[in-house]
Amino acid sequence: MHPISIIIPCYNAEGTLARTLESCVAQPEAAQIVVIDDGSQDASRDIAAQFAQRYPHIELLGMPQNGGAARARNWGAMHARHPLLAFIDADDEYLPGALAAAAQFLHDHPRQPSIRFDVEYCGFPAEITGHPQFAEHAATLSNTVPSSLVIRRSLYAAFGGFPLDDVFRRHGGEDGAFSLALLNIFGNPRLDDCKRVRMHYHPNIHAERYFRISMGMLAAPDELVDATREASWRFVRHAYEAITELRDADLAPHLTAQAAQPAQTSPNQSA
Repeated sequence: MHPISIIIPCYNAEGTLARTLESCVAQPEAAQIVVIDDGSQDASRDIAAQFAQRYPHIELLGMPQNGGAARARNWGAMHARHPLLAFIDADDEYLPGALAAAAQFLHDHPRQPSIRFDVEYCGFPAEITGHPQFAEHAATLSNTVPSSLVIRRSLYAAFGGFPLDDVFRRHGGEDGAFSLALLNIFGNPRLDDCKRVRMHYHPNIHAERYFRISMGMLAAPDELVDATREASWRFVRHAYEAITELRDADLAPHLTAQAAQPAQTSPNQSA
């Protein structure tokens, strides 16, 4: 099965990054782990560098200044060397066997470009986890958060990565736009037989805001809702247009013929 490149955007995550990295190195399918330091002002970069010294498949990249998680993810994906990409935030963690399950699913379903994990929401306020619609909203969020996503690198590139609209940079939601494109073009399946990613609560986490808005505990301004919806559907249209162009493109005949031929070994090379 295909090896996986894990992409970890990191901004001021000194308290959680080690836990995230430990969960990544425990996944045998993780052939490459890329940490993108997004202008952290704490010890995050030092922690990532220490792990990179211990584990040669961990790489540390640095953004020149803080640009947001979407930009960091896209930069990290440009350095990925393997056909499958997995994204996890620096305050989340994989549970044992997570990437094995994703790799197996994508191996068994070669026409499916991505798969999601079910997320365990750890430490969230009781008024959220005890809400009668918590399971429903938790499943919806699991279909959206980047830490639940494993995707073929080719499809991620065709989409152009996560959208960088200013409304997402300021308020979040680029992951929702990306999942909306997946859902409308390919479907957005999720392995829901067990939890495979753990999201840890901390104050001001975007997931809490999502839950509170969805459960009627918090009102979202109409102009923000409209701007987010408009940017999301714009991304869906652009992604659809890109996929359509690729499907309609003619492969160069000489490249097609070469690809069909077995590799030739030079007389000076050993077999």
